Amino acid sequence: MNETISELKAIWELTLKELKGKIEQRIFDSFFAGTDATRVDNNVITVNVSTPVAAAVLKSKFSETIDEVLHNVTGTDFHAEFVASSSSSQTQEAKDDSIPQYFTSSHLNKQFTFDNFIVGPSNREAYQASLMIASTPGQLYNPLLLYSGPGLGKTHLLQAIGNAVREKNPGARVLFLSTSDFINEYVKYATGYKGVKSFTDFFRKDVDLFLIDDIQLLKQKAKTMEMFFDAFQTLINANKQVVITSDQHPNNLDGIDERLKSRFSQGLVLSIDKPDLETSENILKSKIPMHGLDVKDFDEEVISFLARKFCSNVRDLEGALTRLVFYTINIKPTKHITMSVVSEAIRSLIEAHESQDELTENKIIAAVANYYSLTPSQITGKIRTSRVAMARHIAMYLDREMLGTPLIKIGQAFGGKDHSTVLSGISKVERELKNDPDMGTAINEIKNKLSK
Repeated sequence: MNETISELKAIWELTLKELKGKIEQRIFDSFFAGTDATRVDNNVITVNVSTPVAAAVLKSKFSETIDEVLHNVTGTDFHAEFVASSSSSQTQEAKDDSIPQYFTSSHLNKQFTFDNFIVGPSNREAYQASLMIASTPGQLYNPLLLYSGPGLGKTHLLQAIGNAVREKNPGARVLFLSTSDFINEYVKYATGYKGVKSFTDFFRKDVDLFLIDDIQLLKQKAKTMEMFFDAFQTLINANKQVVITSDQHPNNLDGIDERLKSRFSQGLVLSIDKPDLETSENILKSKIPMHGLDVKDFDEEVISFLARKFCSNVRDLEGALTRLVFYTINIKPTKHITMSVVSEAIRSLIEAHESQDELTENKIIAAVANYYSLTPSQITGKIRTSRVAMARHIAMYLDREMLGTPLIKIGQAFGGKDHSTVLSGISKVERELKNDPDMGTAINEIKNKLSK
């Protein structure tokens, strides 16, 4: 079938008219308005669109609908192919071999959605803020920073925001990545591997929603932080939404540029806490069907036990369930899971978890070192700078207060110091606690970390 250009345009205009009644107005205006059929070869109609993004969206989301309408209009099994207009600036950039593409391996996990996020008192505020931002990106609370310990759902919410935005607007340019990915890509860029296009240009032109996980990994990386700051400011100034996760409040991110910490705190900062028992049980119950089982296959006592034992980390909870299911299917098949089955199936996990939960001298030293961005060996060594000495005295104080460790034993753990030196350090902390609120804040935050 050989159509003239005028006939082809008429066919496409009729197709657009019918499509307009089938597709949401906002989507139609964004992706179909201004399109133009330019060629037909062997029943393939070539349609010019405004951008490469539009071409990709029409192909992936609407190709079947468009072909169906073309058949209704023409009575022929035409298939539409989409190409970005050669006159568009995006296409001109794509033809420029000196302009690289960044973060090509970055992608969202479609399994992380708001629908399968279990909400409870510990995370409700973070969930509500994330849901709101996904509905109106860039309009309120920019940036949003979520912080918590590992395995409590902040990465799930981060990706749920991206998936919700993409579902609502398929053309949205969403960039989700870990801070490690950002660091690695910047290193390639800085060494010339990625050519001449700057990161700032990439973020200005190619990113609508920026989701970055584990920002604490930027610590002590001055050059990378400088580039991140430029990218961050570029997005914020353009009202592009930025969402960040961290393992702690931005004020406690030692080693992060003060400008960044200040910008983070100007947005909305929310914590996700350890789930309560009911929320943990609900999380567990939501995971059971994914293993092909029914909640009724479990004694209620089993659900409560697992939820209580592994409530501090959802990943640990999922791991315990996976191990239990594997055991009851492959090692000792059973149709009903009781506490006796649990004690056999995940004994090693329970023992390891209980050992992990036990507070020790080494854990106190490590927690203090992490809080002050030091190493445990610096805490227990001979360095006498004011910062290290203060951290050392706090570790001694907590060792004595939380474990009741004898002074002589504390001295042995801290490089062989005698008991009088240990007592002097502890006394300094006790005096500071009476006069310096910041000291009390620091010790309480370290205790909270140790109790999680």
